[in-house]
Amino acid sequence: MSRILVTGAAGFIGCELALRLLARGDEVVGLDNLNAYYDVSLKEARLRRLEGRAGFRFARCDLADAAALADAFRLGPFDRVAHMAAQAGVRHSLDNPAAYIQSNLVGFGNLLEQCRRQGVGHLAFASSSSVYGANTKLPYSVRDNVDHPISLYAATKKSNELMAHSYAHLFRLPATGLRFFTVYGPWGRPDMAPLKFTKAIFEGRPIEVYNHGRMQRDFTYIDDIVEGVVRTLDRVPAPDAAWSGAHPDPGGSSAPYRIYNIGNHTPVGLLRFIEVLETAIGRPAIKQLMPIQPGDVEATYADVGDLARDVGFAPHTPIEDGLARLVAWYREYYGVS
Repeated sequence: MSRILVTGAAGFIGCELALRLLARGDEVVGLDNLNAYYDVSLKEARLRRLEGRAGFRFARCDLADAAALADAFRLGPFDRVAHMAAQAGVRHSLDNPAAYIQSNLVGFGNLLEQCRRQGVGHLAFASSSSVYGANTKLPYSVRDNVDHPISLYAATKKSNELMAHSYAHLFRLPATGLRFFTVYGPWGRPDMAPLKFTKAIFEGRPIEVYNHGRMQRDFTYIDDIVEGVVRTLDRVPAPDAAWSGAHPDPGGSSAPYRIYNIGNHTPVGLLRFIEVLETAIGRPAIKQLMPIQPGDVEATYADVGDLARDVGFAPHTPIEDGLARLVAWYREYYGVS
């Protein structure tokens, strides 16, 4: 049994991860600030799934508040830290950049410092496929250069990777970054396309289809994501003796640090995604075709070979099954038919 800190425990991935860790017998301390970026009642409902379970404790905490975070770390010591909290959303970063600076940069810096001071055995943290930015070579590889983000959100996630590497190098804090690819499923985020589309179709409202539907996403089901996070959390990275500064591999390091893609490795066209969702709901979508949004990319596609090799990651949920489960949850949670 390990004692594990999960940040963003009221969030989509954080809650599911905490449930999985508790189910296998770990002790989990969950942190979240329950901000109002999207429906707080959904976050509170996720927390209720965790409360009362043996081995779970919750602390409401904003990571940007260094003193509050230090207090939360007194609930440790922690064997592992799974950092799933962030100010999420590409488009929101165009309108409210300060929220991303505070949460994703200041907050992450505070977390790194607490991990260093407490001697945490492994920090696994959420990065994003957004870091690939202007890259067009597919599939995206952790060995690709990612120096051209096209949104502030992506820039903060790339910054997190650099910050974590510096702590791994200077203080030997083992750190693993996970670049998530379009996570969806029951209890998902209402600001993301899967739930936005689901809600609009049930309500008979148009859905906004950007880039006139000429988009592809590596949609990854939540259970597959959580399985990959747990396997990665259990594998503490070691310095790569073969790493060379003359030919630096961005995915590895001479420090105890790794970067992985975590995606389905099966990109799906947006129009196909909508078609499958229409079938699951049993009614057609009203499509409003729109130009591509600033900060968006046309396609994402994860090369997950390193994660498969190192931890046996093998996503297995096809979009048809994943969307059927999402729709079934939506009907039950929101009481619609």
